[in-house]
Amino acid sequence: MEETLGFADLLRLMDERSGAFRAAVAAAPSLDVPVPTCPEWTLFDLVRHLGEGRHRWAVTVAAGPAEAPPQVSAPAAPRERDALLAWFTASTRELLDALLEAGPDRGCWTWWGPSQSPQTTGAVARHQLQQVAVHTYDAQVTAGEPQPLPVAVALDGVDEFLTTCVATTFPWPHEPAVIDYHAVEGRSWRIWFSADGARTARLPDPVAAEVPAVTWASARGTAHELVMFCYGRITMDSLRIEGDRRVFEQLIAWEPGE
Repeated sequence: MEETLGFADLLRLMDERSGAFRAAVAAAPSLDVPVPTCPEWTLFDLVRHLGEGRHRWAVTVAAGPAEAPPQVSAPAAPRERDALLAWFTASTRELLDALLEAGPDRGCWTWWGPSQSPQTTGAVARHQLQQVAVHTYDAQVTAGEPQPLPVAVALDGVDEFLTTCVATTFPWPHEPAVIDYHAVEGRSWRIWFSADGARTARLPDPVAAEVPAVTWASARGTAHELVMFCYGRITMDSLRIEGDRRVFEQLIAWEPGE
């Protein structure tokens, strides 16, 4: 079974995706154009959001283990495009430097608590790669030149989303269920939902084996499509769905802890 991306790969790919993000922003007709995949934002809003996030996580990583996030005030995002891109580049470099200095195993505050992702700088790097990768796609859509995520990034993105954003000890409020995700690149995952919460695991075989006697559903698509579905960029109609579609509807509407 393949391992997740190593720490050095996460940093390298984060830097590469950040470069692709800058290129998409530079190619867009204006910073004021709306972002189709983030309907409430303009392109300027998207850059500001991502740049402020780089700075905030750099400070969080540098602070080390903590029970609460540090107080952070990011430098204001300039309105002129070249200055804005330089501001974004500096914030990205700040985060990469902080992660490199900390290494993958150091503890730090994270917003995910009872999940299957550890509260470490390595887990932060993994999630932040997906943040910049998905927002790079948003920027490319805005510039009219969307490109699928690199396969390695997308495969790790499905795994990372399920372990960080879906897995939880908060109880599932519906009938017990199982969801399988199948990437056409040959990797599959299973999520079990019950009163004990949600837990996920990568399947050793891309074809789902024995399924318990619970409500069941599966989604199949490219790894890129699965990531975009996870982050709400596409609907389930863009995937091959089998089983009870209502389980996906329940998952989309689920807000653990509320």
